[in-house]
Amino acid sequence: MTTTGTPTTSATTATDTPAETAAGAAIETATEAAAGPSGLFRRGLRMLLDKDIPAWVGLWDEQGVLEFPFAPDGWPKRLEGKAAVADYMRHYPDHIDLREFPDVKIHRTDAPGTIVVEMRGIGRVVESGKPFDMTYIAVVTVSGGLITHYRDYWNPLAVSQDNAIDFTRSDR
Repeated sequence: MTTTGTPTTSATTATDTPAETAAGAAIETATEAAAGPSGLFRRGLRMLLDKDIPAWVGLWDEQGVLEFPFAPDGWPKRLEGKAAVADYMRHYPDHIDLREFPDVKIHRTDAPGTIVVEMRGIGRVVESGKPFDMTYIAVVTVSGGLITHYRDYWNPLAVSQDNAIDFTRSDR
């Protein structure tokens, strides 16, 4: 089965009490947990759009693995552990201003907890102001409500066209 759509962001309004906000978050989390890996993945996309990298990293298992099979020379090909993922992603919003994921298709697989995602991220490169438009394929495995393995097949040619996309560097 394939699901499509753009993740939406939700915001707490000034009229929400802490108890109402917590209850709403618990309901959203329970609903997404019931949706399995697809719900967790969509929640992560909303966090990336909100530039909430610590929350996105919070979706990861302590032993989670993030792989980039097409990473160019000098870029990491494999990150092991939540701490390594956090370190890798911490400067992302300083370099890429993601604005939308207009096309997200999530495919279920026969492997328990594993989905294949086709998506497109659009925004701008912060340093240059140039448009950012990247198409991704991701193979994501979730266990116990957390990401345990994420293989990110992104286009390395986009990096060679604009070095400002190298968000792994903290010297900017």
